Amino acid sequence: MPKKTAASLAANRSALSHRIGYALRNPGRIAPYMRRSVRDRWLSFKHRDHVAYYRAVMASDTSRNPEAAVGSQTHDRWLALGEMQFTYLAEHGLKPSHRMLDIGCGNLRAGWRFIEYLDAGNYYGIDISPDILISAKRTLTRYNLQERLPHLTITQDLKLDFLPEAHFDVVHAHSVFSHSPIEVIEECFAHVGRILAPGGFFDFTFDRTEGAEHQVLREDFYYRTETLLALAGKHGLTARFMEDWEKRPHGQSKIRIYSPGYSPTAG
Repeated sequence: MPKKTAASLAANRSALSHRIGYALRNPGRIAPYMRRSVRDRWLSFKHRDHVAYYRAVMASDTSRNPEAAVGSQTHDRWLALGEMQFTYLAEHGLKPSHRMLDIGCGNLRAGWRFIEYLDAGNYYGIDISPDILISAKRTLTRYNLQERLPHLTITQDLKLDFLPEAHFDVVHAHSVFSHSPIEVIEECFAHVGRILAPGGFFDFTFDRTEGAEHQVLREDFYYRTETLLALAGKHGLTARFMEDWEKRPHGQSKIRIYSPGYSPTAG
């Protein structure tokens, strides 16, 4: 993944000057971008609601390649990104006894490793896309994880109202908020504290910018760290930027939110 330099973090990828410069440096990516742009216009016309829009995006991408649909252009990259997510959480508090909610679980790029590691029945994966969840079930079969009894559920929003209170030790959302407008993120922040167990935490990644916040099409959203920290605080949540994640070979950044009443120094 490209290194997050000061210049790249300040870039407004929606600006015409950036798009022209990027096209000149990467001529092979012009045609794929144009196809995305045409699809974006058509799906935006059909679906005003963001969840309906992105569900249609996932249906389109999954029909071609489920692994590419979750952001992995090769199987080796799919494996590497899943291992990176798993290793980081295993090194930062995840235990086999924990109950875990994986928001945007996709086709279990990291999920199959969590399922294998956690005690049976302790993994809950949710996604807005029925197409990618069908692919997730194929991943379960491929890795012979049926006896681990994972829960895979489609969802329409991030109110999490169908889940029990104070139940999850770990909530995880990888490459979800990078595709979400701010109102979707706030909806999650408004409700995630209810389902976090005492001492639990919520890790999520996001596309970080140090310049103007912006979006590219309706698919990719770039936020300043302080915006998301303040939004968490608005809902009574303690959050911190995970600086050591920046050393991992991934283009996104990571924030950790703690369960209400708990902070990193609270024992």
